[in-house]
Amino acid sequence: MAKLTKNRKLVAGKYDAEKSYTLQDASKIVKEITFTKFDASVDLSIRLGVDPRKANQMVRGVVTLPHGTGKTKKVLVLCTPDKEAEAKAAGADFVGLDEFIQKIEQGWTDIDVVITMPSVMGKVGKLGKVLGPRNLMPNPKTGTVTNDVGKAVTEVKAGKIDFKVDKAGIIQASVGKVSFDHKKLYDNAHELLNTIIKLKPSSAKGTYVKSVALSSTMSPGIKIDTKSIGA
Repeated sequence: MAKLTKNRKLVAGKYDAEKSYTLQDASKIVKEITFTKFDASVDLSIRLGVDPRKANQMVRGVVTLPHGTGKTKKVLVLCTPDKEAEAKAAGADFVGLDEFIQKIEQGWTDIDVVITMPSVMGKVGKLGKVLGPRNLMPNPKTGTVTNDVGKAVTEVKAGKIDFKVDKAGIIQASVGKVSFDHKKLYDNAHELLNTIIKLKPSSAKGTYVKSVALSSTMSPGIKIDTKSIGA
């Protein structure tokens, strides 16, 4: 407990929990208030002024973070035999079709992203009950249902992520690791926020970006001044 108290004192001396900071300053502070022994993830939490229950106010998209997420993503490509070599050359961790469909049906989900082709969605569609709740179901809107499987794998490995507003109107996404230079954290966070701002539904009224917070796996959230991000 003594160590925890010491760390809390250090955190308190680094920032004011009631104050809102610019994204640039928050990217520096989050590194200073994280004391984990592991390389913690840095996450953005964005609360939007939308009603996700309405189809015309659903905010969902993809973004390629300039400096990646710092995580090595396990990619499964479900494709026809003629596309297997392309997927493997691009760096896919698992490539195949029927054998992996069977494994998933039996509960295997040791993957981060599933990429497939339109022509095999008839087979892949039945995996919705397993992949859906884990946000692993391929979707054309996120570029994970495509005939260009090689390009899709390359983009995911380079730092492409997909995001979706939840039932509470919040988008949460990782923008890097604490070990990242603060400029890289800023660049990644800025790219994500800009993408979300561009996706503002025309039917959304009032304030679109209500609040933004930056935090690491074990740190408190740092409030971001939404005026500093052009929201």
